[in-house]
Amino acid sequence: MPANLPPTYLEAERRYREAKSQQEKIDALEEMLAIIPKHKGTDKLQADLRRRIARHREESQKKKGAVIQKSVFHIDREGAAQVVIVGPPNTGKSSLVSRLTKASPEIAEFPHTTYRPTPGMAPFENIQFQLIDTPPLTSEYVDPAMVDMIRRADVVVVLIDMKADPLSQYEDARSVLASHRIYPDGADVPEDARRPVFHKKMLLLANKMDTPGEEEDFETFLELVSPEMPALGVSVSREKNLSAFLGALFTLSGIIRVYSKNPGREPDLQEPFVVPRDSTLEDLAGKIHKDFVTRLKYARIWGKAVHDGQMVQRDYILQDGDIVEIHV
Repeated sequence: MPANLPPTYLEAERRYREAKSQQEKIDALEEMLAIIPKHKGTDKLQADLRRRIARHREESQKKKGAVIQKSVFHIDREGAAQVVIVGPPNTGKSSLVSRLTKASPEIAEFPHTTYRPTPGMAPFENIQFQLIDTPPLTSEYVDPAMVDMIRRADVVVVLIDMKADPLSQYEDARSVLASHRIYPDGADVPEDARRPVFHKKMLLLANKMDTPGEEEDFETFLELVSPEMPALGVSVSREKNLSAFLGALFTLSGIIRVYSKNPGREPDLQEPFVVPRDSTLEDLAGKIHKDFVTRLKYARIWGKAVHDGQMVQRDYILQDGDIVEIHV
């Protein structure tokens, strides 16, 4: 055991040994993980703490007669899309979420500060994305519940640090994800890979692009790696390209915004309906009200692909920005 553990850590460790309930053990382990000095010498100990936390949570849920509690990694989806941000330690995941949302994840210059996910809502035009900060993605240990959260996400953002060996960071992140059968959309999957596999919409985000030198390094990096996902360089500290990042999320999410309009009234352009790209008028009708699917007669559309007020049938493919006046 490292010799430089502070007294507060040892006190939390004592409470862990003396704990009677699973929840008391979890609380003590989480305190130990928060207190432990964050450096390479404690990486294995941190991974061990995370394993023990996951094991006690599992035991707590299995205990006969116990009320099953949701994992901290089970975060209800909100907004237009759920975006999980993953990556090696200290790449700026917490800073990114904090900058774009009202969430307050713990931020520090040393790695492994985050040990539980933190969600926040990021505004983009007239919709919001749910961004989720996560613990570091390492080969030593990834909580199985975090793996499930990544698999459920609408978009996965792989965040790397352009100032700290981005090539190794990217390859390590891809390797860890692949070890859990998670691959970018369209990526080749090895024949011997365990099935089923999970193809996800992914975005490679290179952080700390603070100088022209990093921009040149990013171009070289892309030439060397040819990543199997879209890539974008940003600087969270300088707020560089963050709007482009949100725009990329909108494109990757595969969603469009459509607006409802009652006959003889102005449309509500503040609260769009968010539906998958290539949705039909019939799909929208069902989203507005289940009875509308059978009662739908036609709709009038105002949009880029039609004449204003053009009458369309239920198989009409909706476009982003369409204003829809449904007639039932």
